[in-house]
Amino acid sequence: MNFLTLEKDYLQVLKEWRRDFHKFPEPGWLEFRTSAIIAEKLKSWGYDVYVGKEIVNGISLGVPNQSLEQAFYQKAVQSNVSSKWLEKMEAGKTGVIATFDTGIEGPTIAYRVDIDALPILESADEDHMPEKLNFRSENEGFMHACGHDSHATIGLGLAQQLMERKVMLRGKFIIIFQPAEEGVRGGSAIVSSPLLENIDYLFALHIGTGVPKGTFVAGVDGFLATSKFDVTIKGVAAHSGINAERGKNALLASAQATLALHSLPPHSEGVARVNVGTLQAGSGRNIIPSLAKMELEIRGETTAIHDFYEKRVQEIFNGIRAMYDVDIQVEKVGYALNIPSDQKLAKTLKETAKFQSAIHEIVEYKEFNSGSEDATFLMKHVQEQGGLACYSIIGTTLAADHHHEKFDIEEDDMLAALEIWLNVPFKIYEEMKENG
Repeated sequence: MNFLTLEKDYLQVLKEWRRDFHKFPEPGWLEFRTSAIIAEKLKSWGYDVYVGKEIVNGISLGVPNQSLEQAFYQKAVQSNVSSKWLEKMEAGKTGVIATFDTGIEGPTIAYRVDIDALPILESADEDHMPEKLNFRSENEGFMHACGHDSHATIGLGLAQQLMERKVMLRGKFIIIFQPAEEGVRGGSAIVSSPLLENIDYLFALHIGTGVPKGTFVAGVDGFLATSKFDVTIKGVAAHSGINAERGKNALLASAQATLALHSLPPHSEGVARVNVGTLQAGSGRNIIPSLAKMELEIRGETTAIHDFYEKRVQEIFNGIRAMYDVDIQVEKVGYALNIPSDQKLAKTLKETAKFQSAIHEIVEYKEFNSGSEDATFLMKHVQEQGGLACYSIIGTTLAADHHHEKFDIEEDDMLAALEIWLNVPFKIYEEMKENG
């Protein structure tokens, strides 16, 4: 196989893009500036580009409130990105899909990257590289603490490099810049887009996640099925000293629910987790609390295990509702599936990655029973239509763990990931020829 490599100075281009995305992070469903910049570049390179309302066909879960939407939309307007892209977006409808048809018979190959940031206040310590090099987040309270800025950059670099080699390509290419991966909200909302039909090969990746620098995990299995819930418990307020018996205590109801949720037993057939991440209730020391709000999640090694716990969670809230005579509203704000990568495609990636000079160890297939990913919706969709899908991990040395205020990557690993993805179509062509 003749492995295509990029000039080392192309890394500087990737760094500039990544640092710009890092400096202006946008949370899920509010990636206005990010989407517009991506769309403008893709259009200039000759892609057919679809944005926001044109690609989000399903229900958008966990959409931020209107005031936050307006704040980020105005930031995008003030950053002077093209209004023609912003006009196609609103809260709950962001992201970009680019397509390119070579006009020559061949497979349809798709790549998926995510583009959203997290609600984390980025460190301003002098030893934090984005602070030191002046690309720390300017959107206070939000940062790229999971590497999605680098994912978006890898996707852009791939798009540019593929188009520069279009005379060498066959078939059709689709590049998906997915919104709202955090909270697993975006995958289910875009999977029904007509643009994503009849895909033969789908690739997705993540940087870091505990994989050391110089290591490439070609395919992973074991993403946990998950659901995210926002719960509102409404009771009745009363004076705690005069007529406490007239109150209906939402704080006690939420506390009892939390204890019950965390007391659910482990499952004998695999990994499972139930976690209440936030709990807010009460307004004063002498008032029976009338309102409580909770954020919780369920994760399961399989969809069946996940469903078992989702049923138990509903039963707990039904019991709390009766016990405390309160109103409880449970809203699902995100979810993802448990879907394995195709081992055949993992082998193709492994064979491709052998030629990448920065990769010193290749793991063909690995169990990954820890996090969740809504790329699983796209993977399942492709697999159900007879295609192959694979999720990979490119190792890097992290400055701090994912979702940490000092999270940062080693930027040269973006180039390694890009070169693997750039070469995989040619490996596919080679295999197709060998197989007749």
